[in-house]
Amino acid sequence: MKTGSLILLVFLLNSFLAQAQLVKPPKWTFRLEPSELHVGEKATLVMEAEIPMGWYVYSNDFDKDLGPLLTQFVAQNSSDYEVAGPLKAINPKKKYDETWEGDVTYFMGKGRFEQPVVLKSTSGSLIGSLQYQMCSDILMKCVDFDEDVEISFKANPAKASPQESKSVAPEEAETSPFTLAETEEAENNAESLLDSNVREVAEQANEESKIEDVLVNDFTAEGETESLWGFMVLAFLAGLAALITPCVFPMIPMTVSFFTGRSKSRAQGIRQAFVYGISIIAIYTVAGTAVAAIQGPEFANWLATHWIPNVFFFLIFIVFALAFLGMFELTLPSRLVNKIDAKAEKGGLGGVFFMAFTLVLVSFSCTGPIVGSILISSAGGELVKPVLGMFAFGLAFAIPFTLFAIFPEWMQRLPKSGGWLNSVKVVLGFLELALAFKFLSIADLVYHWGILDRDIFLAIWIVIFSALGFYLLGKIRLPHDSKLENIGVPRLLLALLTFTFVVHMIPGLWGAPLKILSGYLPPITTQQFTIEGAVSSEQRSSSESVKYGDILKIPHGIPGYFDYEQALAAAKKEGKPLLIDFTGHGCVNCRKMEENVWVDPQVLKRLKEDFVMVALYIDERLELPENEWYTSSYDGKVKKTLGKQNADFQITRFNNNAQPYYIILDHQEQLLAKPRGYNTDVAEFIDFLDGAKKKFKEK
Repeated sequence: MKTGSLILLVFLLNSFLAQAQLVKPPKWTFRLEPSELHVGEKATLVMEAEIPMGWYVYSNDFDKDLGPLLTQFVAQNSSDYEVAGPLKAINPKKKYDETWEGDVTYFMGKGRFEQPVVLKSTSGSLIGSLQYQMCSDILMKCVDFDEDVEISFKANPAKASPQESKSVAPEEAETSPFTLAETEEAENNAESLLDSNVREVAEQANEESKIEDVLVNDFTAEGETESLWGFMVLAFLAGLAALITPCVFPMIPMTVSFFTGRSKSRAQGIRQAFVYGISIIAIYTVAGTAVAAIQGPEFANWLATHWIPNVFFFLIFIVFALAFLGMFELTLPSRLVNKIDAKAEKGGLGGVFFMAFTLVLVSFSCTGPIVGSILISSAGGELVKPVLGMFAFGLAFAIPFTLFAIFPEWMQRLPKSGGWLNSVKVVLGFLELALAFKFLSIADLVYHWGILDRDIFLAIWIVIFSALGFYLLGKIRLPHDSKLENIGVPRLLLALLTFTFVVHMIPGLWGAPLKILSGYLPPITTQQFTIEGAVSSEQRSSSESVKYGDILKIPHGIPGYFDYEQALAAAKKEGKPLLIDFTGHGCVNCRKMEENVWVDPQVLKRLKEDFVMVALYIDERLELPENEWYTSSYDGKVKKTLGKQNADFQITRFNNNAQPYYIILDHQEQLLAKPRGYNTDVAEFIDFLDGAKKKFKEK
């Protein structure tokens, strides 16, 4: 059953899109320094943050027009104190950000800001707010926060010396005009960052709650860790799968003979075996680090939706597939391999390292496609994922070689090399061929080429997996296959499983949901033919033209719109709440929600009858007329396409940029329920809809 687990493995390996998470603010501590305070003298408001792992907070000492939101302290008008200078960031990190095309400063792990103030009374409260932006390159998102600051203080009276009293007055006179101007500007900027209607909802919900608690995503903070651990597990399994390819498996006895023949003692052999394994892990981890180093946040969206990388990945997977099927062999230059191999013969720990390097290079023709799949799966602006993925792959790859080098007697229990190794390689080739079309599908959806609709995609997969089934039954032979007199029971069971999968896909040609594949197939709205004919987005009125309805669709016959203002007007006209669906053509989790939650009869009935829906595609490339362009208050960039305007709307209005993301508003554009993200629990989604509907009726 070695090959039996590979289909499931490679399918899982490509389920790489990270889940969105609940973004919790850093933990802030506030205090006044020095410990002994005096009226009329300068004091320092110290604000220190413990920033969640994988996130960073922008500082305030770089060009404010660059793009990111600068941290600022907004003082509340008070007779107890006044600010006495600009906010200072203490020892932030600095880097050149390719996304913003300039130098930015930021804090990771811990951050510290200091705000100079002058106390004006012997007791009182220092009240204000700290406004800042926290971002994650791993999750590809940024969130704005507004932290309330309130510190009670007691200060000694001003010192009695007339000269000291006079010395304070000029300072106050000098700093006061600056303070008032800065405070007014900061407060005006803060007002523009948050929509007034959303603030009202927050105040009504709970006076003690912060605005972000109402606007936030309803994901769990542990999701980030879980997704990275899950990816590492899949990469580890991929490393184990690579061991049973024909380029790697025969290398195991060669490795054992290398160590048993050169070690003077068992202790030396064990030490060298460990160095060998660590070297393999290091080589693969360095490869992952190299991939991480060339990625950036904005690169993520480009990589996920632009036709160039997706077509490139499609072609790469086709090349990998053809190599696995035996059309040609992927090899590195023999000159390079020979040089590394020569160094491995020199002995010592350096020789052990180069022996490991030789293994990596020689096995490239089989591991290259698998490693490439992992790196492609981890791409998208993420810094940690490719490093951890390659570490896990290298760990799985190294453990068996290390163990067999330590315990050579285990070699007797291994199965002998033979034709089954090439069969493993061919199975991987069929899977790579099928998965290649996922990347072509993303480019096709975003750019509306119309060459890979859902039924065409399914037809291609049905043919590929049918061919795989016949191959497993021995009806198809490829160039490097051994002659097959009969097949074993495991191979027969795998063939039956493959044909079962094929039969399961066939109803999809006529519009069946196919829930288990919802994240991989193009949306059902691209289906050219269905029995029920219910895949197009309906209009609310036969006389009403749905803006962008000629290029965009909502699945399952749900009536809806694609322009926020038009949908809001329709909601007011029909007396129904407005349901906003922030979605994307290349959003795997959006497809899963549509095919696993929306299709439920109870959910579908509510979506069709109780709400006016607007689907806002954040990756739609349609360029709008120039008179509809605008400059974003969020990043200062001109938003020219429909998708960029939708994405900017989601960020500026709801402080979120994850998809799917569901918002329900009343006619005054106030929240009726806590926004909801990816969660396939049908009962919870029904509660979400019913709760919003009930609150709407109560108004």
